[in-house]
Amino acid sequence: MLVAALLCANVVYAAETAKQPVQTEKVEGPGIKFEKTVHDYGTIEQGANGDCEFVFTNNGTEPLILSNVRSSCGCTIPSWPREPIMPGKSSAIKVHYDTNRIGGIAKSITVSTNGTPERIVLSIRGTVTPKK
Repeated sequence: MLVAALLCANVVYAAETAKQPVQTEKVEGPGIKFEKTVHDYGTIEQGANGDCEFVFTNNGTEPLILSNVRSSCGCTIPSWPREPIMPGKSSAIKVHYDTNRIGGIAKSITVSTNGTPERIVLSIRGTVTPKK
């Protein structure tokens, strides 16, 4: 009984901790911090909306420039801000996945920046099922 109570308390503590805002550590020069680096579509139907976005913040002291964002496949199309992102400001990389392709989704998007880190790999995953 005591073990069950302790396990329950740990689950409640972990859930409360997850709700707290993420503290963004400052870096010297330009920096980039993503809210998430993986987007899971779950199971979606063929032809469903394949759009998602990866929100990031410049956690540095100088303007951040995304010099290139490329996907691992032509079925995944990223778009990103071309203007510098000022310190403390946020923006997003938008990704469109072609959901007319049936099967598993496991694609990567490589982000190159002038900041810390210089390269980040984002991922999308999920499964596209035939239209019913």
